Amino acid sequence: MDAQIRDFDCLTSFLGDYGLFQMLVIVLLSLSAVPTSYMPIMMIFLSDTQEYHCKASVNSTRNGSWTGPDSCSRYKVTGNRTETAEPCLDGWIFSTETYTATIVSEWSLVCDNAWKVPFSTSLFFVGVLIGSFFCGHLSDRFGRKPVFFLTFVLQAVTALIQAASISWLMFCVLNCLRGLGQISSYMLSLTIGSEILSKSARVNYTLLGHNLGYGIGYALLPLFAYFIRGWRMLLVASAIPSLLIIPTWWVIPESPRWLLHKGRLEEAELIIRNAAKMNKVPAPEVIFRAGECMGLTQNKVEEQRTYNYLDLIRTTNMRNITILGVFIWVSIAIIYFGLSLNTSNLNGNPYLNCFISAAIDIMAYIAIRLLVNHVPRPALLFCTLTFSGVMLLVIQLIPQDMQVLLQVFVLVGKIGVAGAYCFICVFFTELFPTVVRTMALGVIFTASSIGIITCPYIINIGVHMKTLPFIIFGTISIVVGAVSMLLPDTRNSKLPDVISQTRPIRGYVTVLISK
Repeated sequence: MDAQIRDFDCLTSFLGDYGLFQMLVIVLLSLSAVPTSYMPIMMIFLSDTQEYHCKASVNSTRNGSWTGPDSCSRYKVTGNRTETAEPCLDGWIFSTETYTATIVSEWSLVCDNAWKVPFSTSLFFVGVLIGSFFCGHLSDRFGRKPVFFLTFVLQAVTALIQAASISWLMFCVLNCLRGLGQISSYMLSLTIGSEILSKSARVNYTLLGHNLGYGIGYALLPLFAYFIRGWRMLLVASAIPSLLIIPTWWVIPESPRWLLHKGRLEEAELIIRNAAKMNKVPAPEVIFRAGECMGLTQNKVEEQRTYNYLDLIRTTNMRNITILGVFIWVSIAIIYFGLSLNTSNLNGNPYLNCFISAAIDIMAYIAIRLLVNHVPRPALLFCTLTFSGVMLLVIQLIPQDMQVLLQVFVLVGKIGVAGAYCFICVFFTELFPTVVRTMALGVIFTASSIGIITCPYIINIGVHMKTLPFIIFGTISIVVGAVSMLLPDTRNSKLPDVISQTRPIRGYVTVLISK
């Protein structure tokens, strides 16, 4: 099997790079990125806290008696007309200027219950953690395609049920399930496209097609949220694109590489022949020869065995790539989602801030695509992260009263980390071999989810010191940028298919990690 998988790109080169088959796959998988982009960021609008104050006591005769020392208390008028503060026993009144309702106003998640807001967001990423852990193993065992579409069903159904939540607890449980579906569909859309397309088309799909779909979905979120001011209907609207993806089951094929790895040559060949027919190009009489797959006993044993998570650390090269992948991906995810979720806390209109943040992401994706074939992969990652880190660290030098300038530096700093976040998807897809690719991506997505869970709490630190979250993000960005220089350059390299093809990392640190 080794020879056949190793030469997959060569054996299918007669298809070309951008025939009708490839373009259809690119477009459909790119569209599938739209709902996966706004699902994590949607909590900006679902859980934003409007201005609020205590309800007046029904027994009070004092005009304006709801006003207290703060929004969590009100004045109580005693018999001798002296005023004392008391809790908001009758609840709160929330402003409807920006939103008609959020989960904060729905269940009064303020004052003593304010901790429930970041906790709600973190639970989404707990679902992301669970989904990323199991998705890789399930798709390696049962196939990319069935797990991919199952997660879209899960994503849509949970959003619809969540819109009918009758309690905060119900909302949180469904938020976790929605996160499980989101990350799985995101990972598998990348994996399927990477394994079907040729090298040239694969890079364009990942950096332009898929990431532009992701950016467009992100940009559509504030537009829909602006016209749908209630959290329940916003969740209903968010489920519709996921439902529209499901009929593409009859168009998007299973990964031929995965089928070949499982020894299902006839199915893999049928997919390639159908692609040739769609592209109107002649196909060889035999595309995948069994002799090429079974000729070497050593490789036959390797390819027929079942892989598990221990294979990610069993060999020196795999262990090095896995360790660096986890550290780099966790760090970048914390910075990216930390800055994205923080847009509602910036001064100005939250809808406009979110849209500008999405537009910056799209700019970063286009810039990365223009540079990716001209700059070594590690150097590109280093430059984007260092740029982001410097911009974020400079924020502490800006006077607190210059809020507009502070906001500009935050958004400019996001350009670098947004570019890095989209770039590591294609970079690590090229670093991990086919036999463990989704499993490995699942592990680093799982690890990154653990980091992302902390984002709402890091952002909450800004209540006490506004620049501290940016200092944390900036420092992490510079450190991880330096570490990324250890990774091997995968430019102009074939996609690895077996563990023996994993490339070594660079420098003396190889020895340290190996030990």
